[in-house]
Amino acid sequence: MKPPHQIALPRRDVLFGLGASLGSVALSSLLQAEESVDQQPHFPAMAKRCIFLMMEGGPSHIDTFDPKPELARRHLEEFRRSGKEQSAMSSGKRYFVKSPFEFEQVGESGATVCDQWRHLRDCVDDICFFRGAQAESVNHPTACYHVNTGNRFGGDPAVGAWVTYGLGSINANLPGFVVLPRTSYPQGGPANWSNGFLPADYQGTPLRPEGSPILDLNPPAGTPRQQQRRDLDLLAELNQQHLQSRPGRSDLEARMNSYELAFRMQSEVPDILDLSQEQQSTLDLYGVGQTKTDPFGRKCLLARRLIEQGVRFVQVYAGNWDSHDYLAKAHGSLIASVDRPIAGLLKDLKQRGLLKDTLVFFCGEFGRTPDNGLRSGGKSYGRDHNAKAMAMWFAGGGVRSGHTIGATDELGDSAVECVHPLRDVHVTLLRLLGLDDNKLTYYHAGRFKQLSQFGGEVIQELLA
Repeated sequence: MKPPHQIALPRRDVLFGLGASLGSVALSSLLQAEESVDQQPHFPAMAKRCIFLMMEGGPSHIDTFDPKPELARRHLEEFRRSGKEQSAMSSGKRYFVKSPFEFEQVGESGATVCDQWRHLRDCVDDICFFRGAQAESVNHPTACYHVNTGNRFGGDPAVGAWVTYGLGSINANLPGFVVLPRTSYPQGGPANWSNGFLPADYQGTPLRPEGSPILDLNPPAGTPRQQQRRDLDLLAELNQQHLQSRPGRSDLEARMNSYELAFRMQSEVPDILDLSQEQQSTLDLYGVGQTKTDPFGRKCLLARRLIEQGVRFVQVYAGNWDSHDYLAKAHGSLIASVDRPIAGLLKDLKQRGLLKDTLVFFCGEFGRTPDNGLRSGGKSYGRDHNAKAMAMWFAGGGVRSGHTIGATDELGDSAVECVHPLRDVHVTLLRLLGLDDNKLTYYHAGRFKQLSQFGGEVIQELLA
């Protein structure tokens, strides 16, 4: 029998065994933190961070930012399709539907918005409206996956995961990618902010909209921080022994890292989540404390506080935009609930000097049709799903503010000018953050994968 120091071990076991000691665990954690903090972009970045305002359900472009006078002239005129389109639809009659709202040109740029946007109109000169985007699915879960991950079928990393993978976190004591969902998760669930095939550290961290944003964030009463530290050190040692026999399991490593991150978050997150530290004028700006705007206003204000403290990517959800009937009431109420908070966010970022290097992105999973079948015995009408045209805008770092790019046809049925698929929108978003989609890749399942799936192009018209 060979002496212990001469026993031959497989190379893989040797490499993974190097991290067996508790000191190595701590060193590994520190090295990982150093690597993940503020990595160099591929290009000079026009924006350092991003806030993604996700309007789940599909807001109608025709009733928000893309007026169609022709629909008013054809209101309730029977709408007919021909050929395969007609045979694929139900036999019920369909009619053109005008917008229940009026539109106005506002700001020095003369941007056209519906009259329900009573606060966002003050910010249009900081916004670039894009009317040329097209999705690929009219099914809510697959369309949400497409917008959020680039893949209609789910399982791929979310945009925020890709961004933090490429740029790292600015603050090692906070997650790089934070999600502020509604009480009910969007269609498709947490896969909308998944890490996919990237290491599990890059998945989004959702903060609960009710109750404690993060369960068990505070230590049990009577537990000193020093005792917590000793407990975590022992747990880390036991977990590392468990990991040794399961090399390559990023989910186990991520869980171990999450304990350390949670420990660090205990000293920083409570202050960030405490909105009572804000001045009353700031709370009023976001509509916090007002029944209609309080839920979304709190999320928008929290998004500002998070990026201010170094979170790289924050996604904020508003839902229920799926207005198949009672369009005026449904969309009118929804706009009223997000209008002041979004305008407050843009104004607050600007006055703090953060808007110049923060990208704000507003989008749903698809748009709406110019026609619909009458509902409720002809007393109500709305709009169906439309992947060929959608509502979308950008503001902040690097965008061509005060412009409207692209156009849809006279009925709003399809984008016809500066037309781009969602993959080009994703590529452009990455470019504004200094990332090259063709270089931001990860080897998985036998090939290098990227957010755009198979490549896309930057929408140059959107860039300043």
